[in-house]
Amino acid sequence: MYTLMVAIFVLGYIMIAFEHPLKIDKAAPALLIAVLGWTAYVFGMDEILFNHTNFLEYVSKNYGLNDGYSMASVIAEHGNHFIVHELAHHLTHHSEIIFFLLGAMTIVELIDAHEGFAVITDRIKTKNKVKLLWIVCLLTFFFSAALDNLTTSIVMISLLRKLISDKKERWFFAGLVIIAANAGGAWSPIGDVTTTMLWIGTQITAFNVITELFVPSLICILVPLIWLSFTKKGEVERPVITQEAEHMRNRTSQFERNLIFFLGLALLLFVPVFKTVTHLPPYMGMLFGLGVLWVVTEVIHRQKNHEVKSELSVIGVLRKVDIVSVLFFLGILIAISSLQSAGHLTSMAVLLRESIGDVYLVNIVIGLLSAIVDNVPLVAASMGMYPIYTPEFLATLNPEDFEFYQHFVQDGNFWEFLAYCAGTGGSALIIGSAAGVAVMGMERIDFIWYMKKMSLFAIVGYLAGAAYYVMVVA
Repeated sequence: MYTLMVAIFVLGYIMIAFEHPLKIDKAAPALLIAVLGWTAYVFGMDEILFNHTNFLEYVSKNYGLNDGYSMASVIAEHGNHFIVHELAHHLTHHSEIIFFLLGAMTIVELIDAHEGFAVITDRIKTKNKVKLLWIVCLLTFFFSAALDNLTTSIVMISLLRKLISDKKERWFFAGLVIIAANAGGAWSPIGDVTTTMLWIGTQITAFNVITELFVPSLICILVPLIWLSFTKKGEVERPVITQEAEHMRNRTSQFERNLIFFLGLALLLFVPVFKTVTHLPPYMGMLFGLGVLWVVTEVIHRQKNHEVKSELSVIGVLRKVDIVSVLFFLGILIAISSLQSAGHLTSMAVLLRESIGDVYLVNIVIGLLSAIVDNVPLVAASMGMYPIYTPEFLATLNPEDFEFYQHFVQDGNFWEFLAYCAGTGGSALIIGSAAGVAVMGMERIDFIWYMKKMSLFAIVGYLAGAAYYVMVVA
């Protein structure tokens, strides 16, 4: 059963990777491997728990162990209790991520419903390709840090459709949007789901990840932009502008659009401050922000008719929230936790240390792997492979072990560099990130076209930012 758990996860992961050819949404296999992984764990507990250190500690702490105990009898009596306890323990942490994502996605959808993003997009007038590239990419970079890379990509593709009429030219800009969105999300605790996972898991702190990763992430997008500044020429052709302004469909005033945009952005940026001041989990700050915005929208739309009000209320925009993605995250996190609880990830951590050794090289490999497989399970697996070591523990180690394990303290180099690599490495292929998959679906960008035209820019930027971190920050 120990081996079967790995087989279940690998098979499910293949289904996730080939989501489009199979025409099965990735959330379905994610939920299946989550349940089947823990089921195999239960049926194989006689084998898996026999030499399981955590199991013995759990039983000794909660029930006590008699001298001359039989391991088989202890497993038979307490094995199920231990596995259920482990599942509940992991689910507590996973639920924090899910509540955080639901709150953030609802706030962003509410801003979008009010056409709040038009506050920015209506001010872009240039047709010069190089200038437009810089404007779009830097906007994407900072938007992604304040919102998240997936939402920002969707917003920026909507913007590009208003700015560029030629499909292939728009594809090129969309490719740069993917790179910029992933780079922008990597240095912010609320910009990328993997950085959010590390922040909520306390591997990194908000202030530290911003200060340490901002420059490497900026380099990741600046290198392709500087390259293109010398090779890209000409102007873009604007699409024909329709007489009806887009925001008129929702009947929002300029005051309402500005209010919801700036208030929503401020509340999202307030989340790290809330956590720092109260020491409560980040999802509490996000839910607070959602509650404030909910009250404000109910007040400003209270005089409108029911049809208009329903489109602009939290209840209305909840129908647009991508619940499928939330279920995917939940499924993959629960599946990973089964491998962590059963000891697979600990074995993998030992293998990586013995085969590669250098923690920076391990992270670079993880980042490039995230272009092939989703970065959420890769980061979840890394979090499960290595615990957060305390300075007290490090003080007990010999010099050789200290040199390795010092990278795994809170805000250690391994966790910081993991946030950068997992966040930006996925840009190498269009299927390697949530932003890429979203843009691919919206613009129908061909996988091979992206690999030919954009992958080199993404990889060069990724390696340049990684080199800066290793040589300057670490």
